[in-house]
Amino acid sequence: MDQFKTKIFKQKTFSSLLEEIYNNQKSRQTQVSALIGELKPLIEDTGDATLIVPLIKEYLDIGVKNDEHLIKMATIIQRIVQDNGSGEGELGISEKEKEELLQQVEKVKEQNNA
Repeated sequence: MDQFKTKIFKQKTFSSLLEEIYNNQKSRQTQVSALIGELKPLIEDTGDATLIVPLIKEYLDIGVKNDEHLIKMATIIQRIVQDNGSGEGELGISEKEKEELLQQVEKVKEQNNA
């Protein structure tokens, strides 16, 4: 279980990264429930719903994307920790996975430039 105590950068440990992912999910769940509760009284007809629902969806999508990035980072770190000392230097990532990661990086760059 020492793997979970491994520092990955600054004072952040693998365990604290996993905790952050969990806390983000729980916090977002609470925030979304509160947001929907506040917006519900404002919806009086279909036109109102057509304006408000996409805003809620966008908020949810942003949170999911942030968590996906944290989870991918945790996966990479987990592989580094498991590979520690083997001397392979491949981080347990196949060529296909490397390609997928590079494609994801490109998508994120494009989204941030748009």
